[in-house]
Order: sequence, then structure tokens, then C-alpha cells
Amino acid sequence: MSDVRIGVVGATGAVGEITLALLAERGFENVRAFASARSAGRRLPYGSGELPVEEATPEALGSGLDVCFFSVGTSAGRALVPFAARGGAVCVDKSSAYRLTDGVPLVVPEANGERALDHEGIVANPNCSTIQLVCLLKPLHEAAVLKKVRVSTYQSASGAGRASMERLRAQQSEDGNVVMDWDFEGDESEEESKLRAETRKILELPELPLSATCARVPVLVGHSQAIWVETERPLEVDEAREALSAAPSVQVLDRPTAGDAVGGDDVLVGRIRRDMAGKGIVLWGVCDNLRKGAALNAIQIAELLLSRKAVAA
Repeated sequence: MSDVRIGVVGATGAVGEITLALLAERGFENVRAFASARSAGRRLPYGSGELPVEEATPEALGSGLDVCFFSVGTSAGRALVPFAARGGAVCVDKSSAYRLTDGVPLVVPEANGERALDHEGIVANPNCSTIQLVCLLKPLHEAAVLKKVRVSTYQSASGAGRASMERLRAQQSEDGNVVMDWDFEGDESEEESKLRAETRKILELPELPLSATCARVPVLVGHSQAIWVETERPLEVDEAREALSAAPSVQVLDRPTAGDAVGGDDVLVGRIRRDMAGKGIVLWGVCDNLRKGAALNAIQIAELLLSRKAVAA
């Protein structure tokens, strides 16, 4: 894949570093690393060598790239992505800048990969919690048609970036807490409303009733979710287990933990059981939010586009 010219913007961040590691593992050779002005000039490991960090300017991103991964904040994504797209790169943006924008595909390859082909230079990478949830909901929807979904998330510090991870590392164990550190929009946090809106867009179920409660827990890496699902046709536990076992990027275990998922590329699911307070089933899902929840999903989008020759290179 040496002919594909790739840029990684936000390369010095937690997700950016994993993006570089995954690209090297997958044999991409023509890769450039970009970050803010204060990081320019650093060198980052890449495979058996190193990459110099370039400043992410409109001029630098505006030519010479076929695929560009953005692991930067929403405002930086809005400012920089258009320059790379106009310069001919397919941009896979991991911020919330374009996820709900009409005409921009929001893609989890296992659920709606074909939508990535409809891009006009930008493909949005979903929220980390959305990615792992959709990987579990899609096979259940295909088996029995989703009717209602309720989800509680227990999200790690790394979901809020490297600074959040460093604060947790420096924290005394007795200071650990479960918090809700997102901005709130009325009764809901922005994370909860995003989780519903993004899931609806990916699954193409615009009216799907989905209620979420999201919390941050003192865990470095690995998001966990308790999920309650009701389907139009009653779904037996064994049938749900079978559908999930056959789903791509999903592993069924008895009682997976967030720690079990760290460093892996799959969503782990277990505790699949009858909902004793309702008419559906309950399941527990965990995922490495930096890999499948961010960097890997974006790379899979690019690999899908490259395999369909939907990238200029």
C-alpha cells in the first residue's frame, strides 16, 4: 500500500498514536504525521522507524494526500477538514463536526459500510460509544427488528483525551469517582443525545426509541455498556446469542470486562439474558474505545473505500 498517501492529523494524541501503530501494522508506507504548532518538529515512532511531526496548516493538508485521518477536536476539524477535502483527500473525521451533517456518511463498516461510498470527500467516524453499541444492535435488528433500546454507559478516562488519562494516573485511589463530565442540554448530556442521534443515523431508524445514561468511570481504557433491547418479534436468548456470535467484530464471552477488551479489535459481549422487568433481553458490551471505538473503525472505513477504488489512489 505504498502508493496511498496518508495523513494523520492529531498524531500526538492518544487516538492519533494508535492510528499510526495500526497503519504501520497494516503495511501503509507513505504516511505523514500532523499536529499543532507546538508539537511540530517532534518525531514519532512508526513501524521500525520514525515520522517527523508537521504542523497541521491548511497549506500542508491541501495537497499531496489521498486519505487523511483527523483525530482533533470539533472546532479544529471544522477548520481543517475542508482544506484537505478540497485538495483531493478523502477525510475520515473522528470528531462530532460532521457526524450529523446531511450528506456526510456516518459509518461503522460492519453495520452500514456501503454508505461510505456515498462520500463527497468527508466520511464521519462515530462516537466511540456509538460504534460499540451499533456493532451489537445491528445483528439483533437483522434478527428480529429493533423496537426500543435503553443503554447505560460506563466510559473510561481515555474517552476524554490524553489529559484526562494523565489526571487519572495522578489521582489517589480514594479520590476516584463516577461523574458525568459532558455538557448538558436540558435533562440530557450531549453524549446521551449524540448516542441516540448517531445510532439512528447509522441504522437508518430515525424514529428508534433510544434512551441513554452516560457516566465516566475511573478506568484508563475500555468502555462498558449495559443494554436493554426490545424487538418487534420476541427474541429468545439463545437466538440473540447465535446472532451476536455470527456478527463481524463481535466476540461472545460469559462475563467480559473492560480490561478484557483493551488491546483487542472486537466488541466483547456477554451476560445475554432475559429482561426480568420487561419484554426483551439484556446484554453487557465492552470495547477498547481507542482502537475499535476510534482509530480502527476509521482505518476500516478507509480500507473499505480503497478496496472499492473510492479513493483517488
